[in-house]
Amino acid sequence: MVAVSVILALLAVLGVRQFVTEPFRIPSESMQPTLQRGDVILVDRSTRGTAERGQVVVFDGTGYFSSADGSTHFWTKRVIGIGGDEVQCCSPSGAITVNGDELDEPYLPPGVKPSAQEFHVKVPAGRMFVLGDNRENSADSRSQLGAPGGGMVPVERVRGEVRWIVLPPGRFGGAPDLG
Repeated sequence: MVAVSVILALLAVLGVRQFVTEPFRIPSESMQPTLQRGDVILVDRSTRGTAERGQVVVFDGTGYFSSADGSTHFWTKRVIGIGGDEVQCCSPSGAITVNGDELDEPYLPPGVKPSAQEFHVKVPAGRMFVLGDNRENSADSRSQLGAPGGGMVPVERVRGEVRWIVLPPGRFGGAPDLG
């Protein structure tokens, strides 16, 4: 009877992780101030394989993004453009534009420019252009523009949208500025 209970509990945990929510730890400062290094977040698995402008998502960057140590892992970034969008930096006022409209980016750290790097891209269908909120300290689509895929990740690689911060206890709750 105990073995059946343990098996059912394990199946329930695996089912929740696969279909409901999945935890990830934020490994860097690239999403500050929205997410802090060391935060444990939960992503909504019902949104896997989808992306909308402004969402903060976790995605598998294997083959599109690389880490300093050469390992592959999941990345957490904000979706700036999706298939068909024209994303450019910068407008005369210094803003990033999407389809000619300036982005309002209240989530950027005070004093941080939307981008020190100029770019002008058209996002292919089924892909997304992503940036970290801490633009001065983020490896994101801008840093991969010359790489295979041009820094634009297939939307099918999205594991889910970030919904909650669960650790540390002082930051528990719905994450701010998550689109």
